[in-house]
Amino acid sequence: MSARFVTTKVLGSLATLAFVVVFNFFLFRVIATDPVANLFRGRNLTQEQRDTLIAEFGLGGSMLDQFWAYLKQTLSLNFGRSYITNEPVMSEIAEKAPATIALVGVSAVLSAVIGIAIGIVAAWRRRTKTDYAATMLTMTTYSMPDFWLGMLLLSVFGVSLGWFPIGGLEDPSSDATGIAHLGDQARHMFLPALTLTVAYLGEYALVMRSALLDTMREDYLVLARAKGLRDVVVRNRHAVPNALLPVITLAAINFGLVLSGAIAVEAIFSWPGLGFASYEAIHGPDLPMLQGLFLVFSASVILFNLFADFLYAALDPRVRDQ
Repeated sequence: MSARFVTTKVLGSLATLAFVVVFNFFLFRVIATDPVANLFRGRNLTQEQRDTLIAEFGLGGSMLDQFWAYLKQTLSLNFGRSYITNEPVMSEIAEKAPATIALVGVSAVLSAVIGIAIGIVAAWRRRTKTDYAATMLTMTTYSMPDFWLGMLLLSVFGVSLGWFPIGGLEDPSSDATGIAHLGDQARHMFLPALTLTVAYLGEYALVMRSALLDTMREDYLVLARAKGLRDVVVRNRHAVPNALLPVITLAAINFGLVLSGAIAVEAIFSWPGLGFASYEAIHGPDLPMLQGLFLVFSASVILFNLFADFLYAALDPRVRDQ
């Protein structure tokens, strides 16, 4: 991997992040023209009370003064204080991040593993009933909105059948510890994790099927068969490893996208993570929390895109020599 390649990718990511930081500031001030009035709607505030709140929330001075103050705070990872809880935004994000990372991590691994397996079977048995059934299944799941799928699973398995809890991270009335406590959390995670897994496995299956079909046309696979190697050996040792390249890159990119895209699913299942915090901040409106979450989500997408670029270059010599 050349130094030029690494430098170009890192500088490009930093430039994108800088644009996001600037965009982040102006976007939410356009949306919330008067945060104090929105936050305390319906209450008669005196001018003195308004001035006190404006100073407390850092909304005083010109737009340029606010921008410089925001920029200094952001560079020191200080996103201000929440309008609703009056707690530091960064501490609230750090508190809620583990729940989202656990949910997204489990669903990302499951969707990738299951999707890749379906794609391999569909490609290797192309133009058979198995291929048609697998393709129809993955196209169906790929076209389902995750919020609709989440509401469907919640209604059937949570409300109607009562097999799983309908929300939260754990049972607040339970005093279980150890394995029992983890089991309780796993039951609460099952439906939201299933929602994200089903919503994203179709993408992996379709990409894996397409990549494997392209690989199977390569001359070295024809040569491998001519040598007398069994189909299962040709598939597992030669075809699949080479076809995995675009899928691995997709997985690296998707983790950042799913991390920022779990808002609807977390809101439906009241999962106490960053997505649910975004939902509550929108209804506030909680400007500092929205800014902090938007920046964290954007930075995660940029970071995992950069990781995907490096991973692709490490796996494919043609890319890293550019």
